[in-house]
Amino acid sequence: MNPFLSQAILLAEKNVKEGGRPFGAVVVKDQQVIATGVNRMQAECDPTAHAELLALREAGKALKSPRLDGCQVYASGQPCPMCLAAMRMSGVTEIVFAYSNEQAESFGLSTAAIARELSVPVEQQSWAVITHQPDPAAVEAEHHLYHQWQAADSLPDTQP
Repeated sequence: MNPFLSQAILLAEKNVKEGGRPFGAVVVKDQQVIATGVNRMQAECDPTAHAELLALREAGKALKSPRLDGCQVYASGQPCPMCLAAMRMSGVTEIVFAYSNEQAESFGLSTAAIARELSVPVEQQSWAVITHQPDPAAVEAEHHLYHQWQAADSLPDTQP
């Protein structure tokens, strides 16, 4: 087994022993561990404190950039849609995981249903009602939020 994947599993096992959920993640660049994380949802009362997201946050700090181009993420379990989106948005180039959603299903740890729900148009999703009413004049106006951001040139041009 890949040593980075083994490390992610060991992190998850240690987290379970400490009362946490069975998830660990390792961010690697150029065959070097940049950051690690374990699931801390319960400990921090934070629904976003997934192992992968915490590892991505630490990797960004270590690399002094929100871009993680050329990085790989090794995770003990199949990443959820939120974590996958964060990895995609940050430029992670490879994701390797040990346990699949199918293996997690009987333990109540699969996120496959969420992924399926998110794959349909937002108007057809059953979990929430989301309304968007664009104001064409505001979109075109010079004071539009995105125009302000572009003018400030405060962030590098990245795709969402």
